Amino acid sequence: MWYVGLDWADTHHDVDVLDEAGKHVGARRFSHSQEGLHDLKQFLLSFTSQPEELACILETNHGLLIAFLLSAGLPVYPVNPKTINGLRKVAGGKTDRIDARLLAKAGYFNLAELHRLEPDSPTVQELKMLTRDQDALVQMQTRLVNQLTACLKEYYLVALKLFSKLQQPSTLRFLQAYPTPQAAQCASVEEITATLRLGTFPNPAQAAASMVEELHHPQLVASEVTVRAKSRLMLSLVKQLLVVIEDLASYEKAIQTLFLTHKDHAIWSSLPRAGKRLAPRLLAEWGDDRTRYADANSVQELAGTAPVPYQSGNYAKAHKRFACVKPWRNDLYQFAWQSTLSEPWAASYYQRKLAEGKTHSMALRALANIWVRIMYRMWMSETCYQAETFEAAKLAHAPRQRAA
Repeated sequence: MWYVGLDWADTHHDVDVLDEAGKHVGARRFSHSQEGLHDLKQFLLSFTSQPEELACILETNHGLLIAFLLSAGLPVYPVNPKTINGLRKVAGGKTDRIDARLLAKAGYFNLAELHRLEPDSPTVQELKMLTRDQDALVQMQTRLVNQLTACLKEYYLVALKLFSKLQQPSTLRFLQAYPTPQAAQCASVEEITATLRLGTFPNPAQAAASMVEELHHPQLVASEVTVRAKSRLMLSLVKQLLVVIEDLASYEKAIQTLFLTHKDHAIWSSLPRAGKRLAPRLLAEWGDDRTRYADANSVQELAGTAPVPYQSGNYAKAHKRFACVKPWRNDLYQFAWQSTLSEPWAASYYQRKLAEGKTHSMALRALANIWVRIMYRMWMSETCYQAETFEAAKLAHAPRQRAA
């Protein structure tokens, strides 16, 4: 067996190789290019003609380098960066070459504990990228809404009274049509009604009348300089928001279309309140390779719902697991909360954890941990969720009360 430490970067990759005795046998740097990766492959195969005898250890599980290694048939074992930090010497030296050597040592000492990366099916790969990119767009929308809110507070407070949600198309169309308080005050009920109707605002005529009344109430007035400067910024933010909102709708459609083509879509759609948002994300993060996980516990650890025990002297407490797939953990937390709104047993369990002194986050983690076991059984048996089945299993496994 040969242990290959690969420290990746944007422009180059440092490689360090240990043999089965842990002896250093080679090290090189390769450029991040087609020629460089080809040379990397030839360098690794110079040690053995059998790719399965190589173990490539890296601090990432995605990207062009990972795609190249997998396509070349080279075994890839991703590790958490904190793992390498624990192997550093007291002096704390850090270079790309040192990191490559530490990665190789991590493989040599702990390969049996590392999880080999197996590529997902093309549908799952695309679904995972789409859902994660959509989440990034949602975060961008949130930042833009926060910036727009701060901008309106500078000169256009009444707009925040008129609309509760700035990311609504009707709100943005209104701000484009009337970028200043003075412009809005000059507009008639009919003009505002037409603007709201273009933005598909409910009951536009009734809403326009109340808006005109609010606009003519006494308002705090900013200086002309502030109005001119901030209205320009507001229009820029609105323009960006409209593009992001349109793209989010496009992503939603693409995700749902792709999700429905997967054979497991009915399993994930059967989960209570998973809906169009969480069901595709759970499938994308979980995958469809039923040989990937040894048991439900391995999923709980990878997804971050299983706590980490910590003990020192007389102190012992379970801590949140940080080394996990964070998008997966976030999806499970969101689903756990949604399940409390429709599943009586989930709501009861959540409330019981709160009564025990757990925080909201801790209670959700514990509930998500239970859901992972349920999902694992559903996934392995390819059956949809049924509350009656779970309740029956819970009663069957409940501890019997002692006779009085």
